[in-house]
Amino acid sequence: MVAPRTALPALALVALLAAGCVNPAEQRGGSATTAPATASGGAKRIGFFGFAKANSFSAATFAGVEEHARANGATAEFLDPNFDAQAQVQQLQDAVTAERFDVFVVQANDGAAVVPAIQSAVRAGISVVVQFTPVGTRYDTAEPQVDGTITLIDVPTLNGEGLGRLAIQACQSRKLSPCEVAYLEGLKALPLDNARTQAAVRVLESAPGVRVKAQVEGGYTQESGRKAMQDILQKDPGIDVVIGSSQAVLGAEAVAKGKDILYVANGASRQTVEAVQRGRWFGAYYLPVKTLGARAAELGLAKALGRSVPATNVMTDVPPATSMGTKDALARVSGEYDE
Repeated sequence: MVAPRTALPALALVALLAAGCVNPAEQRGGSATTAPATASGGAKRIGFFGFAKANSFSAATFAGVEEHARANGATAEFLDPNFDAQAQVQQLQDAVTAERFDVFVVQANDGAAVVPAIQSAVRAGISVVVQFTPVGTRYDTAEPQVDGTITLIDVPTLNGEGLGRLAIQACQSRKLSPCEVAYLEGLKALPLDNARTQAAVRVLESAPGVRVKAQVEGGYTQESGRKAMQDILQKDPGIDVVIGSSQAVLGAEAVAKGKDILYVANGASRQTVEAVQRGRWFGAYYLPVKTLGARAAELGLAKALGRSVPATNVMTDVPPATSMGTKDALARVSGEYDE
């Protein structure tokens, strides 16, 4: 994230692709078609319900949403719950009642908690795009869990498994056995983070010679990453590999300066990509975040205009999507936002 994306702070953002030229992935349920939002009775209005404005991932996603909306005669507004799941539910309910938007793009802080509000939005005729995290109780699928919604998902369990595999590769790159791994969890209060953590730990624990020595909440800021790393090193100074959000890893790296640690980041900022390309970090799980924001807006606007769109969309199918990798895998990407 996630977020995640994830300050996942509104910072300068540069797209690798023009948002209006995102290539839709052909999937079941038809294909998305972009049309001017003014073609059906005036400018369409998009409500973006992101994780938090103080999250670089969400800010980058909204930059893509806003850019695509502007290019197609629509408007976009960021409604900020600041990682508060109940605040987000209230914002969704209020927006449905007030009939403020034609399209919702939703990054759910708690996928189960928002279900009733999302159902109300669908009944009200609002086009709802579930973006990045699932809405529902399952975190192992990209399929819509609320009828009438469109998904554009990075499946949390698959994300966790990918991070776990990257960490195992890091251990193997130095023939470390035992190899001590520290996992900086996102936020324990978020169900999606718990699902991701459990998936990563399962993969790590299945690998011979790999030991998960620490699971500490690392969050999505450099400060939270610094605090987590301080706690880890006090108990386990011999940590070999650290996994965490890109923001947390930046903080952890500053605390562990001088130690020979391999870092695996969950993030796609320019700083993250550069750290991997230069060999400072071992690898990263990469997604074109701003481009994916534009794609969410494209899907939502198309449906609001009566176009046929695929119900299920997977983020790693949207180019340029290199879902994870080391230096070679990320050689041709540069990141679409700053931490």
